[in-house]
Amino acid sequence: MTRGWMNRMVLPGLAFKAVVIGGGYATGRELVEFFLPSGAIGGIWAMVLAAAIWSGICALTFLFAFAIRAADYQAFFRRLLGPFAFMFEGLLILYTIVVIAVFGAAAGAIGASLLGWPTIVGTLLLAVSILLVTARGNESVEGLFKYVSVLLYGTYAIFLLLCLWRFGGRIGDAFAHSGPATGWVTGGITYASYNVIGAVQVLPMLRHQRSRRDAVVSGLICGPLAMLPAMVFFVCLSAYGGEVASQQLPSDFLLRQLGLPIFHWAFQLMIFAALLECSVGNIHAINERVFAHRTRRGGLDTPQLRLIVTVLLLLFTMGIAQGVGLVDLIAKGYRILAYLVLAIFILPLVTLGVWRLVRAPANQP
Repeated sequence: MTRGWMNRMVLPGLAFKAVVIGGGYATGRELVEFFLPSGAIGGIWAMVLAAAIWSGICALTFLFAFAIRAADYQAFFRRLLGPFAFMFEGLLILYTIVVIAVFGAAAGAIGASLLGWPTIVGTLLLAVSILLVTARGNESVEGLFKYVSVLLYGTYAIFLLLCLWRFGGRIGDAFAHSGPATGWVTGGITYASYNVIGAVQVLPMLRHQRSRRDAVVSGLICGPLAMLPAMVFFVCLSAYGGEVASQQLPSDFLLRQLGLPIFHWAFQLMIFAALLECSVGNIHAINERVFAHRTRRGGLDTPQLRLIVTVLLLLFTMGIAQGVGLVDLIAKGYRILAYLVLAIFILPLVTLGVWRLVRAPANQP
């Protein structure tokens, strides 16, 4: 696999996975909230549905972005929504506030669980790490997505094998006695809807693409790349379905059942890395929008300005993380975001976006 092919086809999917995994998916809290109520089998069907929605919307988003040469979300929505593009600006700010607050709360919970730290310490450690990566621009962000992805997929694979070894019988019983799958369509659509906003957040990662085929193929593989670790995690969670439902960190609960302290530490460090790459993905999208606007006005993109934008975002969102908490942020904030993303992004894309793509001449960018 050449580096060029990797950058064109796989990098967007890794970036999308980075934006999606976040504080709830990596800790298991989102999986408990949206998939576990449907039972083991129903939860898997909901995940398949969510992955299919992600693939379809990402492919369409990347194709539309390539056709109009949009390198950031502002250019994308200026063409899609016209004078109403400001609505997505508001949505993205709200989304970023909620999800970075979730990540901050999750990092604080991990520090408290592993080391007994006050929650603010883990939150601040995440904030400093975000600053170090985002200040260096595109190449630093792309490198983070690639290296953390190797760590993440490897850790989840080992986690699945250990869970099957330790309590594979409980997992088998959960699927054998799952009962009728109910509510999986609603769970899958809700989960997919608010997360699919990541399709426009990763537009800076499309800069390597050369053709419409690159755009479509890279979009289609986003769903599987982003959902595979979640499916692995959900299979493991199903062993203790009722008991993990009330846990702030379902991942920590399962790791304690494994009784392997070294892997417990390794897994929680992987989660912290996932929180970092997801936070960076969200903030990088806003940074790229700010500096695209600045460049059009003749200004320069400097690390100092990236640092200022990042600090302002983090100060506000981390404060919310301390005040609200992980469980409430995911249960309430994410559901509201799902409806807004559906109305402002998905519906215009599958109607206006498709119509404009069909009407545009094949050779017109």
